[in-house]
Amino acid sequence: MLGASQADRRLLPEGRLAGPMPWVIAIMMFLTALAAAAGLAMGDAAHRLGGDLGRQVTVQIVAGDPALRDHETDAVQRVLGREEGVAGFHKLGGDEMQALLRPWLGDAGLDRDLPLPAMIDVDLTAAGRARLDRIAGALTAAAPHARIDDHAAWLAPLVGLIRSLGLLAGGIVTLMVGATAAAVVLAARSALNTHRQTIDVMHMMGSTDVQVARLFQRRLALDALFGAIVGLIGAIIVILGIGRRLGEIGSGLVGSIALPWTAWVALLALPLLAGLLALAVARLTVQRALARTL
Repeated sequence: MLGASQADRRLLPEGRLAGPMPWVIAIMMFLTALAAAAGLAMGDAAHRLGGDLGRQVTVQIVAGDPALRDHETDAVQRVLGREEGVAGFHKLGGDEMQALLRPWLGDAGLDRDLPLPAMIDVDLTAAGRARLDRIAGALTAAAPHARIDDHAAWLAPLVGLIRSLGLLAGGIVTLMVGATAAAVVLAARSALNTHRQTIDVMHMMGSTDVQVARLFQRRLALDALFGAIVGLIGAIIVILGIGRRLGEIGSGLVGSIALPWTAWVALLALPLLAGLLALAVARLTVQRALARTL
């Protein structure tokens, strides 16, 4: 291993951090990690929005007469309590209703005498989701003023948009991988042209193409690994900053966009994958170039 390192330095005398390749790889890894994080977060958010929130509905009882509204609210809760497929439900109290309306009406518009509809959040199971029409029919039969708002109906376009953005991020990652491989190819060809005379001497001394290629692939892989680590560190700093800002918004929909632990494992593996990619591409490029010249 020591002999290979000395030969490496003689063949490629420039310092590992002096050439442009590590910094080009760092920029590409920075963009790749950001795109990969965005794609993974979007995919996870689309899955959770389509699954968890897609099984939630809200029942509103809109009646001007408070006595009638309370009567129908009790009837709706009795129906929900015995309906199959209802995982649970929660009736919003007066304070919760005012908290929902405060961003729209302000404190001045929140009058205790203002008639508010009764609202009940309902969680459905997978079976309950499949029989939502039947549950809705039972609710309207028991409470004529009941109105069912299906979260999945208005979430569907949003979920579709998030999935499209995730696919776009995946396409960007693919393009960046191709650009990284192209950068390694250019770096390998440049090194070959620079040290052509040394390579000819090595061939006359009996060195094989595989031995020559090993010198190049080792140096290029180390350069790529260093650049990838630098780029990933920068990307992680940006990702954590964006995550903190999203958490400060406090919105349920925006807060659902987050990286699961499996995504962090995938991001941390990117530098190793970049090094292996550089190793394979450099080996293939050098061997094919040497084969054409002999």
